[in-house]
Amino acid sequence: MRETIFALSSGGLPSGVAVIRLSGPDVRTALNDLVGFVPEPRKAVLRTMKAEDGTVLDRGLILFFEGPYSFTGEDCAELQLHGGVAVVKSVLEALGGRENFRAADAGEFTKRGFLNGKFDLTGAEALADLISAETEAQRRFALANGDERHRQLYAGWRRSLIHAQAMIAAELDFSDEEDVPGSVADAIWQELSALQSEIEEHAGGYRDAEIVRDGFRVVILGAPNAGKSSLMNALAKRDIAIVTEEAGTTRDILETALDIGGVKVILTDTAGIRENPGRIEAIGIDRAIARAGDADLILLLEDVTEPRSVPHPQGVRLLRIANKIDLLDERLVAEAYDLAISTVSGEGINELLVRIGDLTEGSKKRALDILPFRERHVGLLMEASRHIDRAFGQGAVGLELQAEELRLAAIALGRIAGEIDVEDLLDTIFSQFCIGK
Repeated sequence: MRETIFALSSGGLPSGVAVIRLSGPDVRTALNDLVGFVPEPRKAVLRTMKAEDGTVLDRGLILFFEGPYSFTGEDCAELQLHGGVAVVKSVLEALGGRENFRAADAGEFTKRGFLNGKFDLTGAEALADLISAETEAQRRFALANGDERHRQLYAGWRRSLIHAQAMIAAELDFSDEEDVPGSVADAIWQELSALQSEIEEHAGGYRDAEIVRDGFRVVILGAPNAGKSSLMNALAKRDIAIVTEEAGTTRDILETALDIGGVKVILTDTAGIRENPGRIEAIGIDRAIARAGDADLILLLEDVTEPRSVPHPQGVRLLRIANKIDLLDERLVAEAYDLAISTVSGEGINELLVRIGDLTEGSKKRALDILPFRERHVGLLMEASRHIDRAFGQGAVGLELQAEELRLAAIALGRIAGEIDVEDLLDTIFSQFCIGK
């Protein structure tokens, strides 16, 4: 990392204040040239910034963070400028014209912090989640994932695997010694069997993490003119979907994100399901059923004035909802449905929101638990479990092969936190960050 990087870190322009960040070996030199000196670390000073030819660029606050006591572990600086487009452009051009200076790639500040040991890979991923958090549950979940708990958990499991390897090695290399017990593999199998169960149980919590991070998926399903688009508009409290009396108005998937009780809920409107549709409408129906199959909850909506049942995926949580109860006596239809509503009068809409919120409550409560919060975490956890199973499960043969399987299991766990060879993952992970972070 011989180059010094810089980027606008404060978002779109114009703005009241713009913050340009710098990190790298030549930060001190750049500050000397821009403002005439290097400020005392972590103390803001108001100074005029000048280009190499003496042209005044702006007057603003300068902050210096001495490495390794900075976010990236390198010398860093922040230039707090007036947020005008021309002002920021002039300062960025002045920095870009310097030798060994270049604009930062997406996530490069965070990547340098990881490479300099400021946090592990799970901490970096949690930081990305914090930046993109839209709801209170997502914010709390990201903050909880940013501490050392994941590193400590996986490191403890790795130590158990390494201990088991050492015991096997002892039996292989020193079996003729009196103080080395025989059948070491048998002695450690119970411990590793419990470890495997613990790893798999931990991996099983990913669905709750996925709901908090990515959202609880709710799909509205029903026949044409059941009021699906009207329900979506009523739940979102704004006009998102086009509503007409003409059957087949909605032909494709339409989504919006809601915040219900601090949890992100992804609400999906779909094409009305009926027999003998047109070719284009049939494509929309296929997509509707496919999306419902991946949902966490299906709202199966029926027009109570003309009830028509529609096929729906099995195995997905379902709420049967009667719509248009403003046209009928609610008592006549309530027993046949989980909920009765009217998208015209608004009756039952708040109750439906409460029901959806109740279904997300379990995942919301687990937001502070230690859960795997990336698919790659789950993949590596299950890889470790498979290696443990191969080491001591049915068909395991030979101490040498058993030790090798345990070594591979330990490597898989180490890759989660970035302690073992993750170079091939870094670009993918850090490219998800915004520029300047």
